[in-house]
This record gives sequence, C-alpha cells and structure tokens, in this order.
Amino acid sequence: MNYMPPHRAMRYLLTHSANLFELKKYPKFTNLSDSLVDDIIEGAAQFVSGVLAPLNKSGDVQGIKMGANGVQSAPGFKEAYQAYVQAGWQSISACEQYGGMGLPQLLNIACGEMVYGANMAFGLCPMLTSGAHKAMEIFAPAEIKNLYLPKMITGEWSGAMNLTESHAGSDLGALKTKAIPDDEGRYKIKGQKIFITWGEHDCAENIIHLILARLPNAPEGSAGLSLFLAPRYLVNEDGSLGEKNNLKAISVEHKLGIHASPTCVMEYNDATAWLIGAPHKGLACMFVMMNEARLHVGVQGIAIGERAYQGALLYAQQRIQGDVCGADGQALAQATPIVEHADIRRELMDMKARLMAGRALAMATAKAVDIANNSSNEQERMHAHIRECLLTPLIKSYGSDTGTHVASRALQVFGGMGFIEETGAAQHYRDARIAPIYEGTNGIQAIDFIGRKTRKDKGNGMQTQIAELEEMLVQTKAVQDKYKLGCAVMYLQIGIQSLKDGLALALAASERESLAMAVPYQNLCATVIGGALLIESVVKGMAAQDTYAPIMQKLTWYHSTFVLSQAPAYLEQMRAGDGPVFGLNVSNLADL
Repeated sequence: MNYMPPHRAMRYLLTHSANLFELKKYPKFTNLSDSLVDDIIEGAAQFVSGVLAPLNKSGDVQGIKMGANGVQSAPGFKEAYQAYVQAGWQSISACEQYGGMGLPQLLNIACGEMVYGANMAFGLCPMLTSGAHKAMEIFAPAEIKNLYLPKMITGEWSGAMNLTESHAGSDLGALKTKAIPDDEGRYKIKGQKIFITWGEHDCAENIIHLILARLPNAPEGSAGLSLFLAPRYLVNEDGSLGEKNNLKAISVEHKLGIHASPTCVMEYNDATAWLIGAPHKGLACMFVMMNEARLHVGVQGIAIGERAYQGALLYAQQRIQGDVCGADGQALAQATPIVEHADIRRELMDMKARLMAGRALAMATAKAVDIANNSSNEQERMHAHIRECLLTPLIKSYGSDTGTHVASRALQVFGGMGFIEETGAAQHYRDARIAPIYEGTNGIQAIDFIGRKTRKDKGNGMQTQIAELEEMLVQTKAVQDKYKLGCAVMYLQIGIQSLKDGLALALAASERESLAMAVPYQNLCATVIGGALLIESVVKGMAAQDTYAPIMQKLTWYHSTFVLSQAPAYLEQMRAGDGPVFGLNVSNLADL
C-alpha cells in the first residue's frame, strides 16, 4: 500500500489550531500566504508519495550493507536522497543567510511528517542534518559556519549526532571520548560512539559529525563535556573536499526496525575536529540539536501511526467478513466490509482521533519555537520559550507513544494477516517502536517534565498554560450549543481541573514520589492539552465555516469521550504516589 499524506488534515490544523498566519507579524515571515503554504504542502505530498514511499518496504527488506568501502545504503536511497536535495526540501526552515528558505518550523514539521510517514528510515538523515546545522548556526565560529552551513542546508552534506557510548546511554556524564588540542587550534578525537544514526552512508558526499568529548583536565560529569565538529572528509578553505578524516564506522547494528537507517558504531582514531561553542559547555550546545530532534521524534510517531492507520483503513474497507449483528444476534447486514463492524470502527476512530491530537500538539510546539526565535518582544519571546520547553517532552512522549499504540491497533485490524510481513503492518509496528526510546526515553522525558519543567520553576510555566486553557474553555462554553460541543466542553472542564490538581500534587511530592508520578503527570498534561487544541480547532473552523469543521467536530466528539475523559484516571495514578510502584520488595519482582 502506498502512503497518501493527510494534507487536508494538516492544512486544517495549520489554519485553525496552530494559526499559522499569525506568524506574518514577524518580519521574517511576512511573505507567508495561502498559495505559498498550499504549494509547499502539496509539493511535499507529491514528492514523498512518488519518490520516498515506494522505497519503504524494499528498504525494510534489503536494508543497508557494511562492506570494505563502508556502509552502502539500501537500493534506491542514494538516488532518492539526491532528488530530495535537488528539490530543496532540506532547506525549508533553515537560515536564509546560508541559503535556507527561512520559513517557519511549523511548516517544516508538516513536511517532516510526510517524509517520516513515507519512509521513516530515510527521514532520520535529514532530521539529524537539520538539528546539526541549527546548533552550528548558534554556537559555531563564523569561519566554520561559512565553510559548512551552505552545503549542510542544501543537504549535500549530512549531519550526525554522536553522544552514546557503550557504558553511557542516558547518563552522558559518564562519557569518556577524549579531545586533545593540537598546535594548530584544532583537536584530535579519540574514542568510540554507538547508536550513531546515519553515522556513515553513501548518500551525501560528506558527513559532519557533532561529537561530545572531554578536554584534558575537564571536570567530571556532564559539566566537563565539550562539543566538537569532525567531518568525514576534511574540508579545504575553498570548500572542496580534502583527505578522509580518521573516523569510520566499524560495524552497524541489526535492529528490530528502521532497517534502511544505518545505526553505526563509530571509531575516532585521532580524528581532526574543531571546538563548537565554549569549552565544557557542550551539553548546552548539543541540546539545541536534541530538542529539535525530540520534537521531530514525536512527529515521527504521528507519521508512522498515520501510515499504519491508512493501511488498516484500506484493509477494513476491502475485507469482507461475516454479518453485522445486533445485540439480539439477528443479522443487520450480511457479508459486509469489516469497516461496518462496531469494534473495527471504534479502533479506526481511536487511531484517527489520537493522531489528530498528536498532530495539533506537534504544531503548537513548533509554533512556540517560531515565536521564541523571531519575536522582538522580550516578554512574548520568553513566554514562547517557556511554552516550547513545556511542550517538547510532551510531544516527544505523546507522539511516539501514540505511534506505537496506533501501529499496534492497526495490526489488530488486520487480524492474523497483520502478523504476516506482506501486509506491511508488521513493519510499521517495528519501525514505530524505536521512537519512545531514542532521543531520551519517554520515562526520561517525564522526569524532565516534572522536575525541570514543573518543580524547578515552582509550576509557573504550567500555571500559565492552565490559564490559557481556562480562557479557551470560557470561549468554548459560549458557543457549545451552537457548535454541538456538549460533552467536549464537559470533559475539557474536568481535564483542566485535573491539571490543576495534578500540578499541586507534583509540587508537593517528595523526590521519590515525584519520580513515581512523572509518567502519569506527563500523560495527563499531554492528553488534556491535545484535547483542548482539537476543541479549539473546531470552534475556529466552525466560525470560519470551513468545510472540514463538521468532520473535525465528530472526531473531537470521539476524542473527548474516549481519550480526554481519561484525565481523572491519570490524576488518581498521581495521587497514589510511590506506594504502588515500590509496593513489592526487589526480591518479589521475580517469582512470589
């Protein structure tokens, strides 16, 4: 089955949820127009469905190969990558100074969802390149920017993030890779990194590695990490490629999914590198790249979930199975497509509603990024930055969890055929499963959300978010009868109260209690905010007499009844504190 990007849903949410055209008030985005947005959305949809989607299954089956000359990409990927570069898709939101289009991140993540939905393994390469060049825009010295950024922004050169080591996963303070200064103002990197996505390949002519390493006599822990740039091929002053650097992939991982994405073990044997940012401030520099990646990983979850949903929907429309019966067992219809069966319809509605809420949450996060990076009003800029910080762990976790949930439910719709590789449902499930793990597991996102984003600022950021939701509730109540929003308003009101109570619990908890309630708190916030964004989009869409608003109203009806309504349950999980989590002794975690 081919992938058809949900461009109408994206366009609807861009207009009525994210309010894309509000960004026109910033000088950088004054040229935004309906025709420009339509051209980009429709152009991206045509490109990914025609070029990237057909390679998804073959890439999964054939994968990448490790040979004497390094990593060889899956058949067709090199040509597809060149087409991607030539079409300019890498440069959508990149800085105009170095050749980018300078369009909003909000528009970029809509295009990104299409890329990931068409071919998630492919999409990881441009995702990491984008994060790398944005970190370099902020922290790299001018000569590095001028030499590297133009070709990274086109995609001619790709980027890679080098953090993890075999003994140090989420605990970056334990990293041991060393950086020794030479006599020419450069550094020699020595060590190994694992799990380096697209760390080596044959699609781009050069690969720019951003590496966390330790300078001599650096402080212990994460405070002693610095960030370095090490290209696969050294770059001459005129921008041409020089000799190969002393770094290479020594093996590739054999993974559950994303088989066409090379996950490399990289070895640096005195690789020539340059310092990016200040010494011992590498983690702060790298977080620019990591935070962008976390937003995009959430989008990946929505994207792969969307593709899985499309497969399930098509199968449900074509599969004839049994009779539709009433409660008394009498046949209401005979030999019908399974899409007419209540349980299958429930599965499909659940998938679609959760995906739409995740998409709205991703767009809200991206818009906060755009405002934080472009507003000249300090108060507005800081407000948007706080919003970005709050929403980033939410979209990473909610989006990726939704992707695995939807991929699993889509496989269920296929029944036994879903367990068979030929339908493609199994690949979506396998591919989706990495998203809750990489770029910081969703458990780590929850710890960050309750610790740094809630307790550290005494809940001020979340209180501001709640105040905005309460204002939204007032506006929604005023039109609830007109737009038939009855139960949605009720569940939103209950959800907002759950947020208030949950925030109070998070602030009052002990450290161990806060860690035990972190995931329920994160789920509570994502569920309520996502549901609120859907309801708001219906109100604005109905007011604008958008053709698709009544469809969104019915989808929001389902979401409010079956998803948003779960908010009090998450609150009760928080109220339980750490008691149920630590109720058993470690010795009882095996057999009784």
